[in-house]
Amino acid sequence: MKHTKNYQSIKKHSRHTPIHIEGPVSKNKIAALQFHHELTSFRPPSEQWRALQEIAELPEARIIIATVQDQIIGYVTFLHPDPIERWAKYPYPDMLELGAIEIAPAYRGNKLGSLLIETSMKDEHMENYIILSTEYYWHWDLNETTLSVWDYRKIMEKMMKAGDLYPAPTNEPEIMAHPANCLMVRIGKNVPKEHIELFDKLRFLQ
Repeated sequence: MKHTKNYQSIKKHSRHTPIHIEGPVSKNKIAALQFHHELTSFRPPSEQWRALQEIAELPEARIIIATVQDQIIGYVTFLHPDPIERWAKYPYPDMLELGAIEIAPAYRGNKLGSLLIETSMKDEHMENYIILSTEYYWHWDLNETTLSVWDYRKIMEKMMKAGDLYPAPTNEPEIMAHPANCLMVRIGKNVPKEHIELFDKLRFLQ
């Protein structure tokens, strides 16, 4: 399968400054930009900046970024599922996992998470993929908000809905470990029926 990607670009005018959302972007593009010091959810900023450059080199990977001037202030990544996950047992190359999404705290409240995901799905080639996102409440930055876990879950669902990802049932143990966890899925209109059937079986392994 050839992982064809069409570049997308939109501009958003926030309360303070224009924000540019674009991608998929290359390793060189990421390397040429600064990385916001508050993007710390997964690794220290300098390490995550380098990790994104490495991800961008994977054939299937897609990274959409939000920038202010020459600084990355948010991003979302798509790539094949981690080999240790159940979803890696899916034998075809037309599955992508939303691996990470992060917005610098200073720029939250601009619906950038939704815009990043929505922009990702504007590429017609995303219709060739099963897209999934595993939502675990212990990965959410609940310390940065006064929201309850359930209110945060509603926000995550609304954000994913911007890219037509919706909750899908599964018996995957980590997702079942807490009722706020969920599997979010988008099945592209070009995904073969037999691939969808196999994915449905994978969601409910015995």
